[in-house]
Amino acid sequence: MTTPPPTAELTADEARRIALKAQGFLGTPDRRAGVRGVLRHLGAVQLDTISVLARSHELIPYARLGAVGRTTVENAYWKDTHAFEYWSHAACILPIEEWPHFAFRRRAYRARPQWHHHLPDGAYDQVIKQLRTEGPLTATELGGAKKTSEWWDWSGTKVAVERALMYGEVVCVERRGWKRVYDLAERAVPASLLHDELDDTECLRRLVRLAGQSLGVGTRADIADYHRLKGEQVDQVIADSGLVPVTVAGWSKPAWADPAALETVPRGRHRTTLLSPFDSLIWERARTERLFGFTHRLEAYVPKPKRVHGYFAMPVLSGGRLVGRVDPAREGRTLVARQVSLDGPKAVHGVAQALVEAASWVGCTDVRVERVDAPDLRDPLTGELARALA
Repeated sequence: MTTPPPTAELTADEARRIALKAQGFLGTPDRRAGVRGVLRHLGAVQLDTISVLARSHELIPYARLGAVGRTTVENAYWKDTHAFEYWSHAACILPIEEWPHFAFRRRAYRARPQWHHHLPDGAYDQVIKQLRTEGPLTATELGGAKKTSEWWDWSGTKVAVERALMYGEVVCVERRGWKRVYDLAERAVPASLLHDELDDTECLRRLVRLAGQSLGVGTRADIADYHRLKGEQVDQVIADSGLVPVTVAGWSKPAWADPAALETVPRGRHRTTLLSPFDSLIWERARTERLFGFTHRLEAYVPKPKRVHGYFAMPVLSGGRLVGRVDPAREGRTLVARQVSLDGPKAVHGVAQALVEAASWVGCTDVRVERVDAPDLRDPLTGELARALA
């Protein structure tokens, strides 16, 4: 692919601020639009099974809006068919209006020649029939999710309903006790959106455009990663996506930007907050290092003796920078910072502020710090916390 001449040259700092603005961390948050506004602004909110302070899809709007009620978050996603769950960056909550633009992925699943799980004869038709007469239902209500206690050992019913989800005949309409609740797409998706009429090119052009808007500025790899597209798919449509080529000082690869993000200098208040490891601001590790000089790795699946920062280390955003990490836990009404990593003395105030706000959000009245990577910063941190909690 031949890249056109760049329309703008950005400094690394300008690119960072554009990215923060695009992700909702710079400037006044749109509280009137609320959680649904955050979802549409980001284009995708990742789901994950891990819950420490809260589940990741709750942490995403909290990080941008502050202490929004957790019931409010769930209702914003699932009530009145405002969203659906599908495979994007990973398993994600997506705005319902984007249903037509995932037709290319549904078609790809339908054409897939091999699957890891065997689909028993008749199981697919039985699931569709049962949902039509009894739905919405969980996999357990459909007849059972697993054959054994092993997480990968799905029952024939679970294989069938997940296949139907990928094909687009079935939709996850909510999560109940973290279980997917399935219904027929013909009931759950508004009739005006329930179609696969868009060809692959139109779907890809839309998703590349949305990724560029949500990132503000990004490389080909950044844009592809947002909805887990292939690099070649980005190449096919980026010239017609509405994004414009730019150069960023210090970036070795060409970049593309949302033209609206280039119109004004990003200004406003910086959000100070704990970030879910699954936050779209830090999805792509190479991008996070490029933007913030910050190396992030989820260690939940790393053996405990080999962990450096902790089980669910949450990066701390303050002043437009990633200034440290906190591995949190809860004991009654105490938020426990099991391990705190600080990027120098200047990080102390922001980390303390982020901890106190997070504690309040989850109903904790105290914060206890266990381990600090820089022992000489322990007293300054606990002192800041004591003053903030007084």
